[in-house]
Amino acid sequence: MAYDAFLADRIRQQLKEKHILFEELNMMGGLCFKVDNKMLCGIHFDKKFGDNLLMARIGEAVYEAELEKPNCLPMDFTGRPMKGYIFVTPEGFDADDDLSYWLDVCLAFNPLAKASKPKKKTK
Repeated sequence: MAYDAFLADRIRQQLKEKHILFEELNMMGGLCFKVDNKMLCGIHFDKKFGDNLLMARIGEAVYEAELEKPNCLPMDFTGRPMKGYIFVTPEGFDADDDLSYWLDVCLAFNPLAKASKPKKKTK
């Protein structure tokens, strides 16, 4: 199943309202939003959970505190959670104010995040 297009539109709208320049990248059936060439957040359909989840890159400084919130899960693709990244369940971003909160947390960490190394182009 593909990612939730309505959620993608909501994220786009909020980033535009916050006057944030962003890029989008389709990844593994999901969608990633990037700011300053760094992952900000994304949308992932989780087969185990059975719904779309918001992937949030929030950084390690706030990771433990945010993970204690009722609608947050460790971001775990491989059996090992990725510190600094969480999944937010739909109940945690259904309201526009809640989605805005998560985007603000991601945006606060973004200047501290390291950019991925650009992939070498093959000829």
